This record gives sequence, C-alpha cells and structure tokens, in this order.
Amino acid sequence: MPKKILDGSLLLVEGAVKAGVEYYSGYPITPANRIYFNSVDRVPYVLKAPDEITALQWASGVAAAGRLPMTGTSHAGFSLMVETFDMAFMMELPVVIMIAQRLGPSTGSATTGAQGDVSMFNRLTSGGYNVPVFTPSNLKDCYELAGKSVQVAAGYRTPVVLLTSKEMIQTKRSFEVDDLPELDRAKLEYFQGEDYLPYDPGDGLVPDFLSLGNGEHQVRMTASTHNKEGILSKADPESMENTARLNKKIEAGAEEFGYYELDEDVDAETLIVSYGITSYAAREALETLRENGHPTSLLLVKTLLPVAEEVKRILTSYSNVVIAEENLMGQYRRILYGEIEGPGVSAVNAIGHMISPSEIVREVKSGGI
Repeated sequence: MPKKILDGSLLLVEGAVKAGVEYYSGYPITPANRIYFNSVDRVPYVLKAPDEITALQWASGVAAAGRLPMTGTSHAGFSLMVETFDMAFMMELPVVIMIAQRLGPSTGSATTGAQGDVSMFNRLTSGGYNVPVFTPSNLKDCYELAGKSVQVAAGYRTPVVLLTSKEMIQTKRSFEVDDLPELDRAKLEYFQGEDYLPYDPGDGLVPDFLSLGNGEHQVRMTASTHNKEGILSKADPESMENTARLNKKIEAGAEEFGYYELDEDVDAETLIVSYGITSYAAREALETLRENGHPTSLLLVKTLLPVAEEVKRILTSYSNVVIAEENLMGQYRRILYGEIEGPGVSAVNAIGHMISPSEIVREVKSGGI
C-alpha cells in the first residue's frame, strides 16, 4: 500500500469535499490556518472572509442557496460566530464548522494545543439545545468524520461542529492512503409537491429543503420563533412545537450518528474514556496495562454531543471509569457526570502539555480514586 506523509488538516478537507462540500468560507486563524490554506487548494469555491463573523454569515448564505459549505476557526474566532451559529441553527441551515482547539482561557495560546472547547459546545444555543459535535481520534477519523459531519449537516438540516486540535491537524504522520474508504455524498432532501411550507417536517422531524430564490415556491427563512410557514409567531402551540422540534431531531439522530470505538476486555472492571488527540496516549496506556496483567477496557468517544444512549450504557457497566482529556477542568467528565461525580469516576487532566500514556497507567493502577 502506498504511504504518504500528511497531517489531519489535509484529511479533514479531503473528507469534506468527498462528501459534498463545495464552498469554504473562512478567515485564517491559528491554529486552524492549515484547514484554510488546504481548502484554498482543494474546495471548488473559496470565500476569503475579512473576519469570522463574515465567514459564518457567508457560509449561512451559501447554505440558504442550497449548497453545502464549511468554515474553520479556533475558540477566539468561534466566539465571534456564536450569534450567527444560533441563527443558522434556528433557520435549519446545513453548515460544518471545524474548530482547532486552544489552551484557554480567553483566546488561549495559538501554538499550545489542548482540548479546551468541549464545554463551549455543550448546550451552546440559546435555550440549551443539542448540536452534533464530532471529534477525530486519529488521521483516518479526520477523513471519515469530516464526511459524516457533512452528511449529518445535510440530513438533519443543522450546523455541525467538528472539534480537533493543533496536534491532530499539524503533526505530520505516515499514513496508508489506501485505508481511506469511499464516502457517500451528502444531499439535501428537496421538496417535491405543490404546497410548500418551509418548516413543515411532515411525518418526520426534518423539513424538506428548498433554496431561496428557487423560482417555484415562496421560501421563508428566519431565526425568530416561527410557525411551519416561516411566519413569525411568538407563543402559539404550532410555533412552540416547531421550536422544540429542533432539539428532538438531533436527539432522535443521536443513535444514528453516535460514533465511538470500544476495545473491550470482558474481565475488566476499569474503563478508560478519552477522545480526540488524547486517544493516542489512551491506546498506548491500554496496551501497557494489558501487558502488565491489568484487565482494562477503552472507550474512545467520537460523537461527543449529544451523548448517545449506548455510550451511557457502556459507562454505567464499569465500576471504575478514568476519563483522560487535555484540559484542566475535566470538561467532558463534567458533561457526563455533572459537578457531583459518582463513586469510581476519576480523571487524568493536563494543561500546557499533552497527556502521556504513563499518566493514564498510573491513574488506573491507583484504583481510579
């Protein structure tokens, strides 16, 4: 098999394009700039925005016109995008947003990687509704989850976040390109019929799509509370149910796109949980523990949010759970267990450096508490 030396940014862009992304709208911000520069070379149409607010506004306009767009940024840039993100969520526009995480707090260090933005995307929207959040655990995931992000964005008519890190997108590794599978191209379900209501989900939870200016039907898109016709209406039952539907459709799809990798030892009472760049250390720690006679299982979560029911089932089936993530506050651990943790749950956290396999091994051997 041919091998190439490449990084995750190339595979993120390639996977998105293979899945149907036609437009990249972005601003080059560290450490997401490699996503920007690779998109300039690979994506058919690139909109070079003067700032992050404009980048997501333009991407939303592209989506409203029936094309599949993406953008990329870091915490500092996304903080400027939040209002537009809310707008796109309420309008049900398919947009993929790739985030290269920083150290934090505030704008963080542009050159020190971390997993510092997980909490930001938990119940992000006004109202605390769920949005799909994916994170790749290796280079192959970069390609496949980029494709899945585009497919979910189109299939569920929603913005999708793909969380990555500087180490994942800038570190070059040897990779067998023949391992990359073919990806299904995403497509919007276009309305076919006579009477079109822009936000009528029919018997399902996702309305059929028509682009603005389609020439056949009137299309209304609005970020204000609205009924099935897209007409602003504040508190009537139809509008309230239409608003509640936005969360229902994501939660209903969570089992379909609840991606994870479980390396299970049937004799294990301890489960290591990790995600993103820390997955490399977690895999190595698992190998060391097993070689030294410590039965251990490993769960790598690739759909961070919403938390799939199967992930919850796996977590509750172990008496000891060790969660490794490269942030100081244990952000994903707090999402899973809240501020008051149950017995048998412990953490391996780091700030300013990547977590080593030995740190995870030491925590597991200590009994996790």
